[in-house]
Amino acid sequence: MILGDARSGKLPDHITAFGRALRRAGVPVDSSRIALAISAAQAVGVDRRDDLRSALEAVLVSRQQDMAVFDDMFEALFRNPELAQQLLAQMLPKAAKAHPARRKARVQEALSVAGLKAAQPNQGEAELKFDAAMTASDQQRLRHADFAGLSASEFRLVERLVREIPLPLPPVRARREQAGLLRGHRPDWPRALHQARRHGGELLLLPRLSRRTQPLPLLILVDISGSMERYARLLLAFLHQATRGTPRTAFAFGTTLTDLRAAFRLSDTDQMLETANAAIADFAGGTRLGEALAELRRHHARCLVGRRTVVLLISDGLDTGAPETLEEELRWLGRHSRQLLWLNPLLRYDGYAPLATGAAVLHRHAHGMLAVHNLSHLEDLARAMAALMRRA
Repeated sequence: MILGDARSGKLPDHITAFGRALRRAGVPVDSSRIALAISAAQAVGVDRRDDLRSALEAVLVSRQQDMAVFDDMFEALFRNPELAQQLLAQMLPKAAKAHPARRKARVQEALSVAGLKAAQPNQGEAELKFDAAMTASDQQRLRHADFAGLSASEFRLVERLVREIPLPLPPVRARREQAGLLRGHRPDWPRALHQARRHGGELLLLPRLSRRTQPLPLLILVDISGSMERYARLLLAFLHQATRGTPRTAFAFGTTLTDLRAAFRLSDTDQMLETANAAIADFAGGTRLGEALAELRRHHARCLVGRRTVVLLISDGLDTGAPETLEEELRWLGRHSRQLLWLNPLLRYDGYAPLATGAAVLHRHAHGMLAVHNLSHLEDLARAMAALMRRA
């Protein structure tokens, strides 16, 4: 089959729309990859659907974790076999079945943002229109927009963006040592004697030992009360991706403490959020941090490793529990951790002061208070945390 002139045909438009839909779903696709995908589709043709799938997959997917997302998106947008005969001119949604195919959450959200809705029975063919890419001014506005003020579509987009923000924490020196050649804090006498035996008892170089470096373990405590509803999901997605490769333990707290370690062991962030949502029974309720920390002390104290653990406490400080209990438990937490960093979304207000009872107690015991209410502050979070850790 002849594809025709790409300058006047519809194939480039549909491949471009497909690439943008993948980008909404969190797959890293830029303009160069989309252009390469158009060339690949022209090279293999559209006679065989499998060939088209393989060609697009080869140029648009670069991570193993995105394979399932690509498959779901391809099935959603190229599910009608007659599309190839029409140069992909029409992407015909079908009427919803009794048991529709279950797709990944980020694929569903990307399709909803693109406006891909199932056609009603007895309805004619619907041409799918894709929205344009965000302009630079829109991206700049979203970087500084408060998470609580985002619309539904903006919230979905920001949830994708926070997963790409890194959190490179500075490593610390471990207790164990390693061979440091000529640099190190003390001589390596066993290795020196071994080398001397090979040179007739002459010690030509004095090898030394240096301390190994390792990442600090993290304890993540996320407030899932009603006032933190819009922040909790975004920050869980952010920390799940940003702390990969770091020893971490995660808990959610509201009126009770919920263990999220099993959820954080999952590699896919959407699955993590689904598992966490199923495990949390007190979502959007009140906040009793003192009782939650008491449960942490009684049942999960081993999560704090040798006073080296950095605690990230994400809360607005609007606690409804007894301040005496909170004071006692925060004092215990400070004795068994390296640092307690309070990530407070209320810092979005100029002149904010921790006047609430729970916030005042937290302010006395926290080593630092950092803002996490928009993308800009999340991008600066690693630098701010490193500065606080060097100061301690």
